Amino acid sequence: MPKMKTKSGAKKRFSRTATGKLKVKQAYARHMMTNKPKSMKRKARGTTILCDADERIVLRNFLPYNRKKKRKSQSSSDQGEK
Repeated sequence: MPKMKTKSGAKKRFSRTATGKLKVKQAYARHMMTNKPKSMKRKARGTTILCDADERIVLRNFLPYNRKKKRKSQSSSDQGEK
């Protein structure tokens, strides 16, 4: 079976965090900024974490080689040892 291809646009738009979640640029910060409130512009700076449902779609369809298992948080693994 041939190699699967990663979508070029997805490579540029999404990146993984250390815990395995997808990081994405915040929307609504490109044009017509005079019509948007100051608070909305402020919230649209930086990046955000993609929700689980959208993350599943992106990883399955666009980033096939980025589908590694999520790491569990340290606090939940410590509670299991007690």
